[in-house]
Amino acid sequence: MEPGNSTKITEFLLLGLSEGPELQPLIFGLFLSMYLITVFGNLAIILTVSSDPHLHTPMYFFLSNLSFVDICFTSTTIPKMLWNIQTQRDIITYEGCIIQMYFYLLFAGLDDFLLTVMAYDRYVAICHPLHYTVIMSPWVCALLVLVSWVLSSMYSLLQSLMILRLMSDRNNTHISKFLLVGLSEVPELQPLIFGLFLSMYLITVFGNLLIILAVSSDSHLHTPMYFFLSNLSFVDICFTSTTIPKMLQNVQIQSKVITYEGCIVQMHFYILFAGLDDILLTVMAYDRFMAICHPLHYTVTMNAQLCGWLVLVSWIISVLNSLLHSLMILRLSFCSDLEIHHFFCEIQQLIQLACSDTFLNNTVLYFGSVIIGGVPLAGIIYSYSKIVASICGISSAQGQYKAFSTCASHLSGVSLFYFTCLGVYLSSSDTHSSEASAIASVMYTVVTPMLNPFIYSLRNKDVKRALKRFFGMENF
Repeated sequence: MEPGNSTKITEFLLLGLSEGPELQPLIFGLFLSMYLITVFGNLAIILTVSSDPHLHTPMYFFLSNLSFVDICFTSTTIPKMLWNIQTQRDIITYEGCIIQMYFYLLFAGLDDFLLTVMAYDRYVAICHPLHYTVIMSPWVCALLVLVSWVLSSMYSLLQSLMILRLMSDRNNTHISKFLLVGLSEVPELQPLIFGLFLSMYLITVFGNLLIILAVSSDSHLHTPMYFFLSNLSFVDICFTSTTIPKMLQNVQIQSKVITYEGCIVQMHFYILFAGLDDILLTVMAYDRFMAICHPLHYTVTMNAQLCGWLVLVSWIISVLNSLLHSLMILRLSFCSDLEIHHFFCEIQQLIQLACSDTFLNNTVLYFGSVIIGGVPLAGIIYSYSKIVASICGISSAQGQYKAFSTCASHLSGVSLFYFTCLGVYLSSSDTHSSEASAIASVMYTVVTPMLNPFIYSLRNKDVKRALKRFFGMENF
């Protein structure tokens, strides 16, 4: 793996539609007009649908999502084109080109999927009108949009990584693999580690899957609180699935190897689902705040459309955050030391392995942690400060207990997640040991997602009742 001698690519040239100087004002005016019509026209649709309760139906929910995607779709290309015409420059940076391509593919794919979902909605409405409200429930509609986002994100990420891989042959030393040292290099401990992590992974997957099945199968649980809980369970399954299967494979075949592409993809989805966990816990805190502090307005405020938008925005923020960090890692060069002292491709470990300047990476990582970690935590603390004040204002002890019991599970989940994350950073800063940090990170990457189903189901009579009904054990 010797360094290459080729020149680093920093920018591309966008030649546009025409190089004729006399046509540039006409092109500028034409595309500016079309862009403004697109933005304001689709924005008007979104505002109309969100403000009129008569339009809170599946058809208009999908239409408002399509309008939002159309605004984003045109915004990935037209503003840069107008800027280049205005400044009489054809340049776009290497990073800007990759980002533009990523979002172009993302929103183009979303357009495709949403049009298909809208066709399915019309099919159910016309061919099965009596079952329409049951089939196209708010939960199903939100799930269809969410799946569209996930599939489009994965497709655009895959295409972007393939392009970046082509450019890396020219820009950097060609790195084909990293070595995941894992939690321990002692051979006698490997069977114990394998059995322990396999057990925890299976408990996590089946436990969270049971919550999703219980919520989706019981109409009594089609409420905002359980909608967010089922989304959290889905994210927890994905969160552990980004790291544990690869670790188990390496232990089983006695290998430490992970490919360069596999490492970047694993890091991307790890950051994505960790951020989603963070933001969804905040959304759930807001839901409890509205339920306890503003109970009379709860059903109006926390309608199906707002719940769908909150989850969608959570995905968008998390995707943007993970994409930013992935692109920042892809700009780094790696030399000889390729051992990652962790059981997965942790971003701080990758930054430490780089042999190029990492100041910008560390800066982005710091601010990203503050925004994705600090801001949601502040939102949770604010919500619960208001909740505690409202509960203290309830005169009866029974009323206080009932109000607090609706928050107990979520508060336990939040405490477990943030205390374990805090423990990781405190332990790593105190010991300066990569091995200690890897062991401590097991708490929030594996243990917390495993315990969440127990936290949210054991103390929740509705979930237990739904599970009994799902398995036909109502009489037991």
